[in-house]
Amino acid sequence: MSSLLQAAMEVFAESGVDAPVREIAEKAGVGLGTVYRHFPQRSDLIVAVFQSQVDTCAEAAVAIAKKYEPGEALARWMQRFVDFIATKRGLAKALHSGDPAYSALPAYFDKHLRPVLEGLLDAAVTAGAVRPGIQAGELLRAVATLCQGPHGEGTAYAKRMVELIVDGLRYGAGTEISKR
Repeated sequence: MSSLLQAAMEVFAESGVDAPVREIAEKAGVGLGTVYRHFPQRSDLIVAVFQSQVDTCAEAAVAIAKKYEPGEALARWMQRFVDFIATKRGLAKALHSGDPAYSALPAYFDKHLRPVLEGLLDAAVTAGAVRPGIQAGELLRAVATLCQGPHGEGTAYAKRMVELIVDGLRYGAGTEISKR
């Protein structure tokens, strides 16, 4: 099933979530029946792909935190988060479609990604690498907004903007930002 989810993720990234299921089946090397046996509705497949990618992004934070100093770990995971957002072409439209099949996904996203970012932020603050007072939820939303970028700009633009944000978090690393 992981090859099916991987194929779906790749097809969704290239063609959007409305891509033909046949294209996903072909990329995974399975028949249409196999896809529908595991995912009777397109929404089931979209939800599974989204949850799998959220989990992978959250797990990456743990691996990155073990490998790098706290400030660098935060910067690297933020770039990983940009990659996560960038591969969700068309998913935002599905998530905001009003389809009840997607209603639990925002909470899933928040439950899995906010805590890992909070952990990275806390470690970076403790190490004196970034200033305290940064809210993980606000930072997640800011990056997601940047990933929409100006028309025609790709992931490189978002990565550059996130690099600037992280540099801004480092400024005055011993001083808490004002809460408005």
